[in-house]
Amino acid sequence: MRIHIATDHAGLEFSRALQEHLATQGHEVIDHGPVEYDALDDYPSFCINAAQAVANDWREGAFSLGVVFGGSGNGEQIAANKVEGVRAALVWSVATAKLAREHNNANVCSIGARQHTLEEALEFIDVFIAEPFPGEERHVRRISQLAEFEQIGLISGKEVLEPTEGATPAVLESDEAAAN
Repeated sequence: MRIHIATDHAGLEFSRALQEHLATQGHEVIDHGPVEYDALDDYPSFCINAAQAVANDWREGAFSLGVVFGGSGNGEQIAANKVEGVRAALVWSVATAKLAREHNNANVCSIGARQHTLEEALEFIDVFIAEPFPGEERHVRRISQLAEFEQIGLISGKEVLEPTEGATPAVLESDEAAAN
C-alpha cells in the first residue's frame, strides 16, 4: 500500500523510523517533508501535501493512507483536514486508530510525537493501516453528510448554520484579544 507521510521538526525522528518500519512491511512510502531538522519549520504545507496526495490517489481510484506527525498532532490533523476528501483523525490509542478506520473511514491519521513512544506510535499506525472500513450503512451515511457539507456547505434534510455573509474567521494573537 502507498503511505504518504509528513511531519514537522518535532516528529522528524519518528518520521524516519516510520519510513523504515513501513518499507520493511512492503509499503510504498512517500515522504512529504521535511528532510532536515529546522526548529522553525512550519507544518501546514508538509501535512497539506501529504493529505492532498492521499486525496489525489483516492480520486484516481488508488487506495492510499497518510500519517502526519507533530508535537501534539493537533495542528497536523487540522492542516490535513483542510484538504477536500480527507478525513484525518487524531490517534492516541489502539482503539482510536481502529475506530478512525472502522467508523470514519479516515484516510489520514495524526499522532503527537511528543505524546507517545516510538513503539506506541508504530503500533497505532499498524492498527490504522490494517483496519478495513466495513462500510456499515450508518457510517457511510455520516461520512456522506460530511462530504456533502464539504462540497456545498449543506447537508440534505439537516439544519446547518450558514456562515455570516462576508465574514472570515480572524486569526487572533491571544485569547485576550478575542475577549476585547
